[in-house]
Amino acid sequence: MVSPDKVPRCMSTQHPDNVQTPFFADHPVLQGEDEVKEAYYAYSHLGCTEQMWDYEGKEVDPFVVKKLLTRYGAFFRERRLGEELFLTLRVPNPRVERAEGKVLLETLESIPRSCDAARLFYGKDAPPPIFEVILPMTTSAAELERVYHYYREFIGGKGRQRCFDITVADWVGDFSPEAIQVIPLIEDRDHLLRADGIVAEYLRGKDVRYQRVFLARSDPALNYGQASAVLLVKIALMRLARLERRTGIPILPILGVGSAPFRGNFSPPKAAEMVREYPSVQTYTVQSAFKYDYPEGEAREAISRLNATPRDAALEVDEGRCLELIRKISSRYAACVAVLAPVVNEVARYVPPRRARKLHIGLFGYSRELDGHDVRLPRAITFCCAMYSLGIPPEVLGLGALSRGDLAALREAYVNFDRDMADSVRYLNPEALERVSSPVREELERALELFPVERDEEHAARTSRIWALLQEGENNRSLIVEEIVKAAARRRFLG
Repeated sequence: MVSPDKVPRCMSTQHPDNVQTPFFADHPVLQGEDEVKEAYYAYSHLGCTEQMWDYEGKEVDPFVVKKLLTRYGAFFRERRLGEELFLTLRVPNPRVERAEGKVLLETLESIPRSCDAARLFYGKDAPPPIFEVILPMTTSAAELERVYHYYREFIGGKGRQRCFDITVADWVGDFSPEAIQVIPLIEDRDHLLRADGIVAEYLRGKDVRYQRVFLARSDPALNYGQASAVLLVKIALMRLARLERRTGIPILPILGVGSAPFRGNFSPPKAAEMVREYPSVQTYTVQSAFKYDYPEGEAREAISRLNATPRDAALEVDEGRCLELIRKISSRYAACVAVLAPVVNEVARYVPPRRARKLHIGLFGYSRELDGHDVRLPRAITFCCAMYSLGIPPEVLGLGALSRGDLAALREAYVNFDRDMADSVRYLNPEALERVSSPVREELERALELFPVERDEEHAARTSRIWALLQEGENNRSLIVEEIVKAAARRRFLG
């Protein structure tokens, strides 16, 4: 494991939230060889020092290390994988995606093979190019321990086993690294509030130089409302900072942020605001809209500034007050989403894909329990795109439950609240008020009252057109997709 000061500030990911197709891609739906090119582009052109390689619900290339080193050898001789540059695997969680359980094992088995490729390229003393994996939807330390011990005992320890007359290591070579570190990706309210306890239990008895913890922003926003998601992350970061002080082990958070305000409002022009909001975060995710919906130079400059900005202390918040605000916002948000779910799911069918994915839980929508409302929703990026395409920014839902005093308390904890709301309300189409019922109509009226910003008239016209085309029926599919994309281009994110 590298030293804590080498842990990246920016992690390039494969989240499909972009409008524009990257120049190196042969098709708007990225997959296969294009994603290998993307990893190199993120490292070499944008300055990201980490690439997530996502096996969760996607067909990805298991020979990515070999392909990167052989195709772009001059670059990787100067910038070594496993030292200066990270490649971090996101693996399926068998508790949630049972059918993908063996994909997890196959992915872990590929790690020593990638190490062999690095040794052929750099020499026998080369560090392992992959030494950490991300486990999504983590709810307990036991889930992390299973991945950690499976690798250590059945993969890293495989070389010591005998096969007929020799050890496996003597036969096919050693299995390096002998152990890996597991990064929990924590995505729901109860476990975000217990993130410090999960990490503390996992670290017990381990000798590590640091521990990374991945906190989601998109799924908490989808489940509890955007402001609730911010507050949940704030509490989790504060508690993780306390754990760091107690144990003396650096706890280095990763925050999963996208370009839409609903999913983090992290884009090249707003990188500095992101650091002000979450100063204790070590690594911010650079998703596809950040990389491809802004000029390359602007994206590269923002990443360079982040790379040069040191991590700071976590902001302190009033936990009790924040929990009360979360309760109010999430209850109102759930009631609004229950009303909107039918039209959101209808529009979601027209949102164009940007990554090739396998059919797995959550791909085309699945039932969620939202504060007592059982609703079926698409995944966060598609949900966000559908809402914006209707002229209803999802960030406004839930705020109607807050009094003036509540809003003041929210502003105290949520540094960029007014900026984020202004960035979303400019895409609110007042004509949507005529098409929705209570309590959604009241939320939109409250947002227009609280945030009297200049609206994007072209975006509003696109969303009015989408409403009209939806009423005319399925025969307008290509026109609806076209309007969705044009509206998204105005925002510089799909969802």
